[in-house]
Amino acid sequence: MYEQVSHALLNDILDELKPEIRRQDLRHFYTRLGANFYAIHSLFQQLYGHREDAGEQLLALVERLALAYIDRPAELERVDMAREEDHEWFLSPEWVGMALYCDAFAGNLKGLQERLDYLAELGVNLVHVMPILRCPPGASDGGYAVSDFRDVDPRVGRLEDVRDLAAAMRARGMLLTLDVVLNHTSDQHEWARRAKAGEQAFQDLYHVFPDREVPDAYEATMPEVFPETAPGNFTWDAEMQRWVMTVFNRYQWDLDYANPAVFIEMMDVVLFWANQGADVLRLDAVAFLWKKLGTTCQNQREAHLLLQLLKDCCQVVAPGVLFIAEAIVAPGEITRYFGEDAIVAKECEIAYNATLMALLWDGVATRNARLLNRGLRSLPDKLDRATWLNYVRCHDDIGFGFDDEDIRACGYEPGAHRRFLVQWFTGRFDGSPSRGLPFGANPRTGDARISGALASLAGLEAALEAGDDAAVDDAVRLILMLHGVALSFGGIPLLYAGDEIGTLNDASFLSDASKADDSRWTHRPRMDWERAERRREHGTVEQRIWDGLRHMIEARKALPALGDFNNRELLDVGDEHLLAYLRTNPGRSSEVVLVVANFDASPARLDLRDLGNRGTFSYGRPRDVLTHAEPEREGEHLLVPPHQVLWLAER
Repeated sequence: MYEQVSHALLNDILDELKPEIRRQDLRHFYTRLGANFYAIHSLFQQLYGHREDAGEQLLALVERLALAYIDRPAELERVDMAREEDHEWFLSPEWVGMALYCDAFAGNLKGLQERLDYLAELGVNLVHVMPILRCPPGASDGGYAVSDFRDVDPRVGRLEDVRDLAAAMRARGMLLTLDVVLNHTSDQHEWARRAKAGEQAFQDLYHVFPDREVPDAYEATMPEVFPETAPGNFTWDAEMQRWVMTVFNRYQWDLDYANPAVFIEMMDVVLFWANQGADVLRLDAVAFLWKKLGTTCQNQREAHLLLQLLKDCCQVVAPGVLFIAEAIVAPGEITRYFGEDAIVAKECEIAYNATLMALLWDGVATRNARLLNRGLRSLPDKLDRATWLNYVRCHDDIGFGFDDEDIRACGYEPGAHRRFLVQWFTGRFDGSPSRGLPFGANPRTGDARISGALASLAGLEAALEAGDDAAVDDAVRLILMLHGVALSFGGIPLLYAGDEIGTLNDASFLSDASKADDSRWTHRPRMDWERAERRREHGTVEQRIWDGLRHMIEARKALPALGDFNNRELLDVGDEHLLAYLRTNPGRSSEVVLVVANFDASPARLDLRDLGNRGTFSYGRPRDVLTHAEPEREGEHLLVPPHQVLWLAER
């Protein structure tokens, strides 16, 4: 019955579309809208059906979808249709990503286009260009305080440069990933400026209050994101004479998605960037989208409904575009951003595997894989047609939000263990070679997170300073081992620009007043292209890391078993220093890759008998795909060298 009502409503809405819209060729649009309208209408009703203007707003939504469809270039329409035919295309092992700041990496968008050869040489074919939209100087939060959602920062180029870059990447078989900041705007955005001027319609786009009564009620249950630099969740705006919700920084105003006008505007922004040529859109801070009194204002059910509605709308206009959920939340929460009560992803197809990243660094500090193995078993299964972004390092800090029960099960006390990790990675623990910096330290709780370049956290900076060749060798092995896990775990591996040549911490951010109080800028340096040229000089650190990574990427792309089709099995092995898992080719179950990583600084032993009947490893002569050699063996034990990863396959 509801479907019939929905179908009748759709016909009424289509009849009400403006004549200039109805005169367009909308054949594919009508087909896709018809296929998705039941879900769109149902979700819209759940979120906004109680409002008197719900029907008017739903018509406005459909009109925006139609206009975005009309604006979609024919070439992108062809891409959409190809991806609709092969709807699991992004689960292939062929995809390898890199995240970068355009200005730091190549100066501007034209420079980035000129550097595509460098990325292709490494094997990277998915590029996440960090935020490039207009932001106020000195109050940008690294590009996430947007003052214009449809205009590029003139320091990196123009809108047509984005389209040119997208076309150049498409011609190379590369994917372009761009950010859409959904949760907030800059306080200098036109909407915020008009709200300050007293326009009620624009104040209604934000969480705005005349006094502290409601803000104080929110504060009772809301945590602080940046307790050092931006304590609290509300800021007094003297011009508006109102309190405004600012969860991240005082200059970032949270949008109120209880107002359907907010959803429609931000949905339109998403489709705008899809139409500029983005293949993947990274949706920032999705866990914060819905605010509800008496809660943490994170991971609310309505946030998931919003993402489902956004995905259904995108399916109508740009079905070839993927969403990344930027939700750095507890392991039990993260898979909800693929979609709840579903088999196939219905919110975001991709999510950051922050759990794997943090657990890898725990293994580095403890030199064992106890918590890593346990934590990964606590990670819920992902849905079909969904995948992880697996990374060792990104532009953000590293937090240690492991489950306390998992920590205790490994013999650690949670608070003490987290303090140890902070001390280890800031080099304050005796014997630590790590050179990280604390970030987001909370003086009330003692919690802190970590900043630092991958190579500096892994000990390379300290080894080079000491002139210790053996320590340099060990750091290089450790860096490649960590990448070897991310490249083989199951999902899309994501490198961070500079890590491919062992870039170290950069202290120059301290001389910039707008960055000096944010230690994350230590691992966001400008690309050193002179140093990058040393990747061609045999024996240099740059060459060893570059060639090691390039070889792993090439090997990954040739191994169907490393695609992400829920084809990974974690193994229980006798040595606590080892992480081991099997990857099976979903098309040929006899093709198996055994991945083994040793987190200790000494050799470890893998008892092949622990594998049981999995594959033929227990009685065959496996070779390491990465070295094309048989690993050393002592009877039934394989020797795994210190800080090394093996990708083992049968001959």
